[in-house]
Amino acid sequence: MRIDFHTHVFPSSFRDDRSALFPSEPAFESVYRSPKARLSGVSELLRTMDEEEVDRSVIFGFPWEKKDLFRRHNDYILESVHRYPERLTGFCCFSCFSSEAPKEVERCLQAGLSGVGELAVYGSGFSSEMIDRLREVMALCSQWNAPVLFHTNEPVGHMYPGKAPMTLHQIYVFLKAYPANRIVLAHWGGGLFFYALMKREVKEVLRNVWVDTAASPFLYVPDIYRIAGEVFGFDKILFGSDFPLLKPGRYFREIASTNIPVDAADQIMGRNAATLLKLS
Repeated sequence: MRIDFHTHVFPSSFRDDRSALFPSEPAFESVYRSPKARLSGVSELLRTMDEEEVDRSVIFGFPWEKKDLFRRHNDYILESVHRYPERLTGFCCFSCFSSEAPKEVERCLQAGLSGVGELAVYGSGFSSEMIDRLREVMALCSQWNAPVLFHTNEPVGHMYPGKAPMTLHQIYVFLKAYPANRIVLAHWGGGLFFYALMKREVKEVLRNVWVDTAASPFLYVPDIYRIAGEVFGFDKILFGSDFPLLKPGRYFREIASTNIPVDAADQIMGRNAATLLKLS
């Protein structure tokens, strides 16, 4: 089974007039200001899944500040999952700083979503305020055993829309604060997985942590699959395309080019996600 753990879908009302959302949502504008930054719906995702031979996708929205927006978007995710339960798994999303976030987590998990994410703070990274504000959300996710997906990125290199000013130390402090949660760090965790090589402390902190491959072809050479597998474990890597940014086939070709063991490739492309999502 091939599972794409990282896809973004938007309802048509958001796609048709994105600029109307910019004044009240500066983070959304910073990521999607350019017309080249595509917004896609579930129908396009399903067509792509069929073309690229992907069996299931994890879908989610955007960390909107306004309650009305994240509720509308999460409702779209819920409707899509209920319509295509054999193809789609849904996560709920919202601003990390919203006072309504815990209620939204309860509402969405009770209604049939399977996790939370992709949570992101594009302006400040993993600040101490963010860590504190998410305590109730993380406690609820721990109770439900629901995975939580966070946007992370490398702290060096070129700038691009959506790259947040975060450090590996910030991410690490966050993980230490929530050891009971199953946490997925998008975009290879910004490279934090390298420190699993350390002899003390770090390996235990990363025990309940996975990384996904979203945007990897734009950021890293294909060797990262082999190196991350050897350092962190092939069982800790989740294929994520960041659709519609990239199509799955590009990742599959890169994975094939690395000559990692077939079993390891199968883990990355689906088995790990199936285990994390408790799919049969």
